[in-house]
Amino acid sequence: MQYQESNSSRGNHRTTRVKRRSSCSDSLERVVKLASVSAVVIFSSSSCCMCHAMKRLFCELGVNPTVYELDHDPNGKSMEKALSKLLGNSPAVPVVFIGSELIGSMDRVMASHINGSLVPLLKEVGALWL
Repeated sequence: MQYQESNSSRGNHRTTRVKRRSSCSDSLERVVKLASVSAVVIFSSSSCCMCHAMKRLFCELGVNPTVYELDHDPNGKSMEKALSKLLGNSPAVPVVFIGSELIGSMDRVMASHINGSLVPLLKEVGALWL
């Protein structure tokens, strides 16, 4: 009898793990879908200073990004975990997609801005005209 109980508890653990994977893949699918809605998409947190700096950078360049504040979304935590996995388990916000392609977090965006590749990319996807 003990064996059966422990076996069934293992089965429940596996079910939970499968549900978590499913939830993560659902969140990843949602992130990908939302990232394709606009030329520039930023996944952000409203209280994050780095997120604020990222949004300000794009606005100062003349780009009007679509911003998803994960702390205001009921599925935000699971989407944040999915973004963290996409980035190799680094902090999940801010994360920028340009032309539906993952650019990355603050360091990658700033590096492309400094090396001069950000503005041409924004022009290429139609987020910037001048």
